[in-house]
Amino acid sequence: MDSMVKRMNFLREVLTWPGAPDDVEVITARAESVARDPALEVSFNLVTARSFGPPAVVAECATRFLCLGGALVVSEPPEDDHQRWESNVLETIGFEDQGRVRHGAAYRVLIKVAPTPEELPRDVGVPGKRPLF
Repeated sequence: MDSMVKRMNFLREVLTWPGAPDDVEVITARAESVARDPALEVSFNLVTARSFGPPAVVAECATRFLCLGGALVVSEPPEDDHQRWESNVLETIGFEDQGRVRHGAAYRVLIKVAPTPEELPRDVGVPGKRPLF
């Protein structure tokens, strides 16, 4: 079974558990494709990512989903690598890096402060093959 389908099936299962939110929809698709869906574009205050991909891919694929002022919260490795996120490139994507925080695990917080450049995200597979940083 495709790994994306397995992950989405797990999320659907979790949403049946007691206490799970009932106003959630799981979409099985590439982020680069659905980011331009008018129903999803600039629609969210928060996007989270865990084990999604390298920082450049996460930032590029997430930015179009977020409204201005929205936050991207990304899980980080335990050791701080100051060079994982390039602030000058993040600025061109529309993000302001709020830094790394720890709440048990480590997270990077980025705030969307500018509209997404029209060319982002690039076509399916391109962010992973040619990361912006």
